[in-house]
Amino acid sequence: MKRTIPAIVLAGFLALQAAAFPHLNGKMLQDLVKRDSGAKNCPFAHQNTQKKKKRQVGFDPAAQHVSTTGEHAWVAPNFAAGDKRGPCPGLNALANHGYLPHNGLAPATTIPLMQSKNDAQLTRHSGNNDLLQLDLFQQYYDALLDDTPAPQQYSALFPFRQSRFNSSIENNPYFFFPQFAGVLVAPAGYAFPPAMMSNKSAQYPEGYLDKETFKSFFAVSGEPGSFTYQQGHERIPDNWYKRAVGDEYSIPDFLLDVLQFARQDPRLLSVGGNTGTPNSFTGIDPAALTRGVYNGATLAEGNNLQCFTFQLIQAEAPGLLTGVYENVTEATRPLVENIEGNLRGLGCPQLVGVDESLYEQYPGYGRAKGP
Repeated sequence: MKRTIPAIVLAGFLALQAAAFPHLNGKMLQDLVKRDSGAKNCPFAHQNTQKKKKRQVGFDPAAQHVSTTGEHAWVAPNFAAGDKRGPCPGLNALANHGYLPHNGLAPATTIPLMQSKNDAQLTRHSGNNDLLQLDLFQQYYDALLDDTPAPQQYSALFPFRQSRFNSSIENNPYFFFPQFAGVLVAPAGYAFPPAMMSNKSAQYPEGYLDKETFKSFFAVSGEPGSFTYQQGHERIPDNWYKRAVGDEYSIPDFLLDVLQFARQDPRLLSVGGNTGTPNSFTGIDPAALTRGVYNGATLAEGNNLQCFTFQLIQAEAPGLLTGVYENVTEATRPLVENIEGNLRGLGCPQLVGVDESLYEQYPGYGRAKGP
C-alpha cells in the first residue's frame, strides 16, 4: 500500500531546490558574492545580477488576483475526519482554499514531498516545531515595517533572524543545524512571508506584507499582546494579489536572500550543532562533509555553488524519506529527475555522497532521525 504524508510540509521544495553552504567564513562569502555578480561564465551569476539591478515589476490586477470564493472559498479542516495540516502556513492556506487537496494528503507520484523539522524557526521554539508560538509570532509581527515594500521588510528582519539562531545555540543542547532542515528550511521561514505572502498592488508592485495579511496567513487573530492562534485555520485574505508573471520567486532569488543575511552573520551558513550542552556549537567543514570534493574556497568557483546545492539534496533525499514511503525510489523519482535536469551542462565535480557519520557527534541528530 502506497503511503502518503501531509501535503503541507514543505511541498514547495521543488520550487526552491537550494541546500547548504556550510562553514563559509566572511572572506569566502565576499568572494562568492563577487563571483555571483561578475562571473560571465556562470548562468547563476547572470540571473543574480539582474535581480540586484531590481526588476521592473508591473501590476495586473486581473492576472494576479487570487480567488477566495466559489470553489476556492475557505473551508476549515476537519481533523476528526482525518484532515492533516502541518507547520507551513502558506501550504495550509492553499489546502483550506482547495488549491491543494483539502485533506492535506498527496501521493508521492503527484507531489514529491519531504518531511522536515528544524530549529531556529521564526515562529516555533527550538525543539518544538509543531505549534506556532505566539511570543515568537509577536516578535516577527513587531519586526515588520509598516508601509514599506516587501524586499525592505525582509531586510529589516535580520536582527530577529539572528536572535532566533543565537537563542537556539544558547538554550538548546540538542540544537542541530543540517544543510537541508537548517541552512535551507530555516531561512525560508523568514524569506517566504515577505516574498510570497505580501499583497501586490499598483502602489507596491513588489508587495507589501501588512500585518492583517500576515495574521490571516498564520491563523492568528486579535490585537498585539492578546493574539490567539487556531491551528490549521490559515486563510488567504480576500482581495489578495500574487506576484506578477515574470516576477516569480526563483531559486537565485532565494539564494540571494539567504546570502544577504549570511553576509551579516556567516554562521547562518554553517552546518553543525550543539554537542550536548548549550553554547557548544561546532561546525563541519565542507571538505570533510563531501569527502574532499568541495571545500570552502572551491564553493565560490564557477558553478560549484549550484552543483553543491543540488547534489547534496540529491544525496540526502533517500534518507529523508526512509520510513515515510514504502518505495523510496519511486517517491524520489520526480525529485531526482528534476535535479538531474538542473545539473546538466554545469560541469559539476562528481559527488558520490556526504559523510553522515560526521553528524553522530551531535545528540540532536539522533533525535532528528527518530527511532
